[in-house]
Amino acid sequence: MPSNIVLVTGVSGELGGRLLSRLGACPGLDRIVGVDISPPSRGVLRQLGRLSRVEFVRADIRNPLLAKIMTSAKVDTVVHVGPLCHPAGYGERADVKEANVIGTMRLLAACQNSPYVRKLVVASTTAVYGASSRSQAVFTEDAELIPAVASGYSKDAVELEGYVRGFARRRPDVGVTTLRFADIVAGDLDTVFSRYFSLPLVPTVLGFDARLQFLHAEDALTVLEQATTEEKPGVFNVAGDGVLTLSQAIRRAGRIALPVPRPVMTPVGKVLRGAHAVNVSADLVRLLNFGRVVDTTRLVREFGYSPRWTTRQAFDEAVRTATSWRGRLRR
Repeated sequence: MPSNIVLVTGVSGELGGRLLSRLGACPGLDRIVGVDISPPSRGVLRQLGRLSRVEFVRADIRNPLLAKIMTSAKVDTVVHVGPLCHPAGYGERADVKEANVIGTMRLLAACQNSPYVRKLVVASTTAVYGASSRSQAVFTEDAELIPAVASGYSKDAVELEGYVRGFARRRPDVGVTTLRFADIVAGDLDTVFSRYFSLPLVPTVLGFDARLQFLHAEDALTVLEQATTEEKPGVFNVAGDGVLTLSQAIRRAGRIALPVPRPVMTPVGKVLRGAHAVNVSADLVRLLNFGRVVDTTRLVREFGYSPRWTTRQAFDEAVRTATSWRGRLRR
């Protein structure tokens, strides 16, 4: 059965807000409810003013009020876009973990108790595969999920997916779609990589040149929209074809690499976080060391979508269209 009433979490974020507007333009949906503790961006709010079927509700998904909202609105499809992998700027680690993990637990509890929910779409991340010297050359969706560090955003994502699998076992009548996104880029998105490649001198780990994958924001939104409006259950890697090495990406961004010994990256990261320039987390450092590449065959064959932008095209487009990638620190 098609979706009619959709609830979208994390709409104050770049991706969630844009998805809310996009779903509001879908003729087959009767009502779209966006939920977050903060409103969407001004641009999104202006668009929502012209969409009568879309509404924003200021609510915390960790609050029991969410269950009442879902039941009263008779929400049949939940799209969870709230979780973060690599937050762009500085933030308290405990707050991020609680929003990602505890928030997901409460949301799933509300879904489990709702008699109306029959579809769940979760935006996850390829960070669930970790990044280490023992990582596979290419990860498929069946790879074991072992974060490379005992704490951090990749571990949060692994925990989150564990809760989603538990929910799927308890509610086999609900179709569950888990989308593992590579790092999303676009000219007007504030992400950890847009900030990282905006640095005049880009710190890298001496002796390493990681393979990276990127995903254009439009591809991410299209996949989320299709998962919402169509029946696409399963787990899918979502990334642009091909790879870029870190050194290639730095050159294409018009920046200069600053190789430093691996132990020096920790104090460098602290300085950048202290300046609120970019959040150089342990997860990000490991990714910049060892890289991560995923296989998207299942996305193409089973989900039925081929990303329009390759990794290189997505990155180049983001650099070309983003004045924010240049001179961010000068502002």
